[in-house]
Amino acid sequence: PWPSVRLQDRTCGSEHPLFNSERFAMSKLQDLDALPTVMGDDGQFHATDEAVDLSGTPIEAWVALLFFWALGLTVFYQFFTRYVLNDSASWTEEIARYLLIATVFTGAAIGVAKNNHIQVDFFFRFMPARLSYAVALLVDVMRIGFFGAATFLTGQMMQKLGSYKMTISDLPMNWVYGVVMAGFAAMCLRSIWVMRIHLQRGYTVLERPESEMTDR
Repeated sequence: PWPSVRLQDRTCGSEHPLFNSERFAMSKLQDLDALPTVMGDDGQFHATDEAVDLSGTPIEAWVALLFFWALGLTVFYQFFTRYVLNDSASWTEEIARYLLIATVFTGAAIGVAKNNHIQVDFFFRFMPARLSYAVALLVDVMRIGFFGAATFLTGQMMQKLGSYKMTISDLPMNWVYGVVMAGFAAMCLRSIWVMRIHLQRGYTVLERPESEMTDR
């Protein structure tokens, strides 16, 4: 039999089981039963990983991965020319900086879709249900408006730049701003998508932070 441990409550003077070792042991056995079997009948250790499913990967993730690998190759080439050939390629530092910007703004759209950006849900715990839902929808509308305005302003910036070139690479600077504008546009569209899901569910992520944006 498992021993049962009882602790004395000093505040109220009554004895109650704060820790019951029998229940604790049984819960641990249940946890072990829930684990996948990795030992075969032959006594050998067999560990298999779950199959990776990339079918639901958003297009922004593939574009961000492309920019990331381009950034990695550029930085590697910079390292190689500087420390192996002793003749650093001057264009690599500038291009790597712009590739980093492209990776961030493209990946930020994924953060909008998954609601991984910083958000404060503290006050929603104390609001009435209708008020919290209305405020959360207002946040969705303001987010759409912000990203829409950022897309428009970036387009105006591109018009003002015209044929402005990069400092070293002699490439159009509008290429960089074009990626930034595409990132803002993707975040705006994702914000609309998130708000549509909130309306369908009847609650928002701010009200229920544990919920995930899994609907497609």
